[in-house]
This record gives sequence, C-alpha cells and structure tokens, in this order.
Amino acid sequence: MTIVDIIEKKKQKQALTKEEINFFVKGFLSGEIKDYQASALLMAICLNDMTDEETMDLTFAMLESGDKIDLSMIKGTKVDKHSTGGVGDKTSIILAPLVASTGVSVAKMSGRGLGHTGGTIDKLEAISGFQTSLTQEEFINNVNDIGVALTGQTGNIAPADKKLYALRDVTGTVNSIPLIASSIMSKKLASGADKIVIDLKVGNGALVNNIDDARRLGHLMVKIGKKFSKDVICFLTNMNEPLGHNIGNGLEVLECIDVLNGKGPEDLKNLIEELASTMVSLGKNISKEEALKEVTDNLTNGKAYQKFLEFVERQHGDIHHITVSDKTLSVKSNKDGFITAINTLKLGELSRQLGAGRLNKEDVIDYGVGMVLNKKQGDFVMEGEELVKIYYNEKSIPLIDILNCFQIENDYKEKEPLIYEKIM
Repeated sequence: MTIVDIIEKKKQKQALTKEEINFFVKGFLSGEIKDYQASALLMAICLNDMTDEETMDLTFAMLESGDKIDLSMIKGTKVDKHSTGGVGDKTSIILAPLVASTGVSVAKMSGRGLGHTGGTIDKLEAISGFQTSLTQEEFINNVNDIGVALTGQTGNIAPADKKLYALRDVTGTVNSIPLIASSIMSKKLASGADKIVIDLKVGNGALVNNIDDARRLGHLMVKIGKKFSKDVICFLTNMNEPLGHNIGNGLEVLECIDVLNGKGPEDLKNLIEELASTMVSLGKNISKEEALKEVTDNLTNGKAYQKFLEFVERQHGDIHHITVSDKTLSVKSNKDGFITAINTLKLGELSRQLGAGRLNKEDVIDYGVGMVLNKKQGDFVMEGEELVKIYYNEKSIPLIDILNCFQIENDYKEKEPLIYEKIM
C-alpha cells in the first residue's frame, strides 16, 4: 500500500482499514509520509468523514505511537479535564488548582493553541519563567507533593497526534469530528487519568458550531472511553460568545486570578463551579452537592488561590510578572441598544492577528496582546460607550472590524443557556 492509495480511497468516501490507518500514522511520524501528503489525507477526512470504527483505530494508532504515563504512584483517583477549545476559554488554569485544593489529585497534560482558539500551555507561558515541559518524574512528584501538575504534550506522549495537531492548525483541517475525537482521546488515554471530564464547546466561536455535531462528538468520546475502560463525562457548553471578558494569553491569566479569588465574570464562575464539582464528585466519590460546597468554599476562603500560587511557584513561574501590553485602544459603540449576538469566531481571529495566536506553526506568540470585552450578550450599551479595549504591540487591526462583531438592536433577546446538556 502507498499513501497515495490511502488518500485516493478516502477521497472516494471509502472507509480505511486498521492496517491503512496504522501505515499512515507510522509513516507520518517517521517522516516517510510528508506534510503535504498528510495534509491531503486530513482534508479528505474533513470532507468525507470517518466511521466510528475508523476513529477508534486512529485513536489507538496515535495512542500506541508513544509512551503512556503510569500514574499508579499517585494515591487516590486521578481526574483529568479537557476542553475542545474556544475564545476566552481559560478554565483549565482555574480548575487544576481549585480541584487540587479540595484534595483531589490533578495530573493534567495540555496543548497549545489550535486555529482561532487559545491553548492552556501558551497562556501559562505568559507567566514569566513558568515551566510547561516537565519530565515524568517531575510531573508525578509535583502531583504527590502539592496535588497538581500541568505539562505540555511531550514528544513521547502520542507524538503522532502532536505532529498532526500542529499540521491541522495551519491547513484548515481543525473542525473534523473524527480528528477532534481521536486527538483528544489519544492524549487523555495516554495521560493515565482514571476519570475524564470533557468541556465540549458549541457555537460560532468553537471548533464545533452546531449542537448535532457536538452530540455526535460527545457520544463518540464517551464510546472511546468505554472501550478503554475509562469513565468519561462530556458537557456541551455555549461558545456563541467568548467565555469571560478577557481574550489573549496574559489577559486571560489575570482573569483566572480574579476567579480564584472569588471574583470574575459570572459565566466563567458558573462553568467553573459545574466542572469542578463534577471532578471533585468523581475524585472523592461524594455527591455533587457536597462537592459543590467544597468548591465554592475554596473559591472564597483563599484555598484555591493559595494552591494556584503553590502550583505556579512549583513550576518556576513568577506570579508578579505576567505579560500584558501597556498599549491600548478603545472600541466604542456607534449606537444605543442591546447586544443580541457576537461573532465570537471573528473576535478570536482578530486576536490571533494581533499576535495572540499562530497563523503558521512556526509563529511566535505575543503573550501581552488581546482584548477585554466590557459588554456581552444581553447587555445594554450606549452610543460612545466602550465595548472592547484592545491590547496591542507590533501588529494592529481595524477597530471597525471589532465593532462589526457586535450585533446591537433595540429589543432585548433572551440569552442562551451556558450549559446545554451532559453526556455520560
């Protein structure tokens, strides 16, 4: 068999065999299959889909392409959380220390930005000195010592996915259900957690923008989890507007600090409480109500923030030096009215154009740029009132492009729910 044969087969909408998928994954990882050939197959998959069986085989092939983390040396139930990504989605930075502050071990592996969405690793690197590459020994020791560790995807954990992940980011092949499912689950299965909570973003600012595709992806990831004897719970959550107010790496870290101190935007706090209480409930085998009380108590009594400081210090970060640009511009409303819709995808792309994300996989991120939304869906805005504050450095964007992301009308429109449903 050849990679050209495999591309042609998928182009003709035929299902690939396990042997063909293994051939592709091994060949791409070794370099025998080139980026341009892999890109062609990824595009064919995006256009013509994969069966559940193909997706299972792709997940397994990427899982087996590298090492698996053995967390048996960590006491208790290990709970992991993953988000499919969205604009302003900084939940992992809050959840990891918050859940750890209740006594549940959090051993988390996170990724970099993908498409218009930001990555947890990129955001944490806005903290001066923060080390996102840990050895397995450091990773396990940190969890045993302080209850939490967060590391980037190493070269040995699902390396085929890591290589494909970077390629998808720059070839327009991000939003494929099978590619998303296999990418997430190969990493989660390799990372060794006992229980997995997934925040699956749905909306115009997410990789998945309609509820039917989200349900399919959610059920597929739960199905993959069961095949590998892992409990997976998947929440479908709203990404028709940015999560919280801040978009951009350093700015999002500052917003995380607010939430960990019991402050911050209501939508972000509410989602954090739902995800964290689920993780604590799974980790401690207690009721959701008991878990929620622990979570909310620790957000107000200082324990969550103290655990965050411990976590940052342990990974060599300097919490007093978070990169945020001092150059700002104000985007003001051109009329009175209620905000009825936000083009979240466009805001994410504009933030990336400022330098907060990558257009090419070799691009260097500017951690200090981004934007802060002063108004969101359902809010009333007056003409001349600030909608968004832009933080910029070398790159700029037309302010009218930001203004055009907001739909402002005379009549109030009911907000959509933050959480659509739970799949388990």
